[in-house]
Amino acid sequence: MARENIYQSLEVFYEKVDECPLRDRLFNFFELVYVISGTGNHTVNGNTFPYLVGDLFLITPNDSHGFNLESTCEFMVVRFGESYIREYQWKSIDHIECLLYYASHLSGSVLVNNDDKQMTALLMQNLQQATEHQTMYTEDLISHLVNAIIVIAARNIAIIKPQSISPNADIRILQILDYIQEHIRQPEFLKVAVIAEKFGLSATYLGSYFRKQCNESIQEYISSYRIRLIEHRLRFSDKRVHEIADEFGFADESHINKFFKRHKELTLKAYRIGLSN
Repeated sequence: MARENIYQSLEVFYEKVDECPLRDRLFNFFELVYVISGTGNHTVNGNTFPYLVGDLFLITPNDSHGFNLESTCEFMVVRFGESYIREYQWKSIDHIECLLYYASHLSGSVLVNNDDKQMTALLMQNLQQATEHQTMYTEDLISHLVNAIIVIAARNIAIIKPQSISPNADIRILQILDYIQEHIRQPEFLKVAVIAEKFGLSATYLGSYFRKQCNESIQEYISSYRIRLIEHRLRFSDKRVHEIADEFGFADESHINKFFKRHKELTLKAYRIGLSN
């Protein structure tokens, strides 16, 4: 799979397209995509769902995504690296990077607050105008507009995210969460002893550290993360149960159904049938 790179800390552009120029690409940066016009489907990490005007998608590093356009569409695209987040002095939101990374757990638009949807529409309109008319201080203006959009995205993600992740989680926990995200389909890499060795910690300390940062055990977090991804597969893809079992490293359908039923009190098939009712 090809990888897209970013060569500046911040890139902003408008595009009007009849088809997605990039498909099945892995990015090494954050990307905000705002839908100005048009409809279609958006696929992130194998999950597909429809998009509408006013939706704002946040794709995180190592996500794979693409758009299937039903007609000509207009987008505002904002790309920024980890360095951009770390260099800016966020005053009102602690550990905004942690919130942004959490978007990899989500599907669909990150905007859930109606007032924020209206504010984002105005900001995106101003951002488009700023990129089209380059004058003195344009770069500063673009940065301020982008920062406002990032704050709006982050506070909407904070509404969506489970309470288990502490708002005061430190930077090291991001690395552990990112490792879990990367290896969630490889159970052999998710054993506590393996993770502890990876980060130079004892298994005992990792357990207490993770619980302090995330208010749940590392095993509980991994299980809930896998459940969310499996739910996304059932909701947004046509994959069969045995294919989902294979993807997430389960021995067979019986094994994944037992795991899923323990958390959701339903088999995967029953859960998917319930979605259509």
